[in-house]
Amino acid sequence: MPREVLHILVLLCVVLGLASAGRYEDYKLYEVKPETVAQRDALHAIAEESSDKYDFLSLSRIHTQSARVLVPPKHDVSFRVQLESQQIPFELRDANFGRTIHAEVLQNRMLRQSKPYSGTGRLGTERYYSHDEINAYLDDLAARYPSRVFVRVVGKSYEGRLLKTITITNGDGITGKNVVFMDGAFHAREWISPATVVYIIGELVENFDEHAELLATYDWVIMPVVNADGYEYTQLSSDTRLWRKTRQPVTVNNTVCYGTDPNRNFDFHWMEKGASSNPCSNTYAGPRAFSEPEAVVVRDVMHSLSGRGIMYLTIHSYGYALFYPWGWGPELPDTWEDLHEVAAIGADAIRSYSGTEYEVGSSTALYGEAAGASDDYAFNEGFALSYTMELPSGGSSGFDPPPTEIDRLVKETWVGIRAMGKRVTTKYPSPVTKTVV
Repeated sequence: MPREVLHILVLLCVVLGLASAGRYEDYKLYEVKPETVAQRDALHAIAEESSDKYDFLSLSRIHTQSARVLVPPKHDVSFRVQLESQQIPFELRDANFGRTIHAEVLQNRMLRQSKPYSGTGRLGTERYYSHDEINAYLDDLAARYPSRVFVRVVGKSYEGRLLKTITITNGDGITGKNVVFMDGAFHAREWISPATVVYIIGELVENFDEHAELLATYDWVIMPVVNADGYEYTQLSSDTRLWRKTRQPVTVNNTVCYGTDPNRNFDFHWMEKGASSNPCSNTYAGPRAFSEPEAVVVRDVMHSLSGRGIMYLTIHSYGYALFYPWGWGPELPDTWEDLHEVAAIGADAIRSYSGTEYEVGSSTALYGEAAGASDDYAFNEGFALSYTMELPSGGSSGFDPPPTEIDRLVKETWVGIRAMGKRVTTKYPSPVTKTVV
């Protein structure tokens, strides 16, 4: 289909769709810009006390970083009054977020129809891909590179979707190498996360010669979509686009709420600070640790790499940050300097490549407590290095970089991760290995 025709069709669908902007009709999106520590603390207090009124899409411990807040029409006046009473600067970014997000969903549908994935060849960066398309790509790589690529079904989501990992090697048949374990799409609405992970898979496999040093003594195990149910749910309509959690229902006092935050569901300082016991909360930690099959799958992959797993890297958005443990509280691990060194190398590489600035530090120091997270669990289970990488924001909400931005974001992210990977292979060399006969 000619580009001009596609553009016209997309615009037509957007115009027709604006009449029904869904549940976010007339929601206001604000950017709040605290300038002092006192203003930051006041903003955190508002977020904690009014979580049932406003949706804080981002909120940092760093007082110079702005926050984005989605406010329903009935609470708009009270929200402004609260900010003004605390003298916290803010600006309106989007007067009708519903129409904006609806247009985005329609555009993604049109791109999927006009640029279908055939099941063979590399996935591009021109649009976001579904869970099934990503799984098909993994299987295609395994078929085309049988000596270097191995795909495993490691479990199922609550709704029965197959969760897969891809193990990428250099094909020399040597076992016992150290491992980098990476995952994406813990949170459903963070579409740029699996897009980035898929791009990295493509670089390691299909541009092998360029990155051979990363695979000389290390294998990479990658799970591109952890929260498959939630990820697919966000693609149904504009009403579901900002869904964050899994999809397993929880019934409390005859009220059904759906989903758990899988990044609060790990059995390490579970249900402590930064996690909610309210099943309807976006940070609900679940009825018990590892209640979510998706978290169990990630846990089991970690355990399968015991003794070899050196770096764990989970890709999220958004925040311009590389976090390391601890997230459950303000303490730092004894090896925090090692954690900081490798993360800083990644941040420096990105800055040199594109000018994008990343913050580096512990999760708690930069963004506040988030107990029960996968990075803390991995570090406690023996990974020498463990990170959450919060990618740059995009679009109106921050979670919706337009398709035209995908290529730029995934490439600059890979520059940082590649630099980290190179340092890891020298800092933590693999042990003597044996050749498979």
